[in-house]
Amino acid sequence: MNKKQLSERDICTKYITPALDKAGWDVTTQVREEFSLTNGRIIVRGKLHTRAKRKRADYVLFYKPNIPIAIIEVKDNNHTIGDGMQQALGYADMLQVPFVFSSNGDGFLFHNKIAPGGVVERELALHEFPAAETLWHWWAQHRGLNEQQNVLVTQDYFSDGSDKSPRYYQLLAINKTIEAIAQGQNRILLVMATGTGKTYTAFQII
Repeated sequence: MNKKQLSERDICTKYITPALDKAGWDVTTQVREEFSLTNGRIIVRGKLHTRAKRKRADYVLFYKPNIPIAIIEVKDNNHTIGDGMQQALGYADMLQVPFVFSSNGDGFLFHNKIAPGGVVERELALHEFPAAETLWHWWAQHRGLNEQQNVLVTQDYFSDGSDKSPRYYQLLAINKTIEAIAQGQNRILLVMATGTGKTYTAFQII
């Protein structure tokens, strides 16, 4: 099999998803492929309008179903291992996740936004992809979460059985609020879209 002839999706199926599986990620609950971030802005020209290409990450990895923690951007094998990194970093900024990977099927370029000692980027072999628990340990340590706070922050969302999930910016708002509560903040300002504008709501937790 000539890897150079494989499509981007073939690279995902044959190399990236198996690497995640071998690293211990649950591909059913922790791995979301072709994760939509935006629908694409509407462009108006006179009486005509069209929608720009939507933004969609090749992979978003979740520590828990409600907690995104990493992005993977994949290119075909005619690209270098790091060619998807800038695109992946853009998606990571939107989701505010600390761990970013790019790949062409040969391995991974790993960008760690919270790396101690200043080692931000390094290459990993396919079998060296870090486990979910490893990434979460680094992130929780960076955030200064103790054991009790960690339990609160990582609890599952209530499910009404509809299998619907919040949009990425709703996930961010919910998770930031829960983390603030876990860390003892008793007054929180929320900015919420109402459809006609923004509503600024401050509430105190007793």
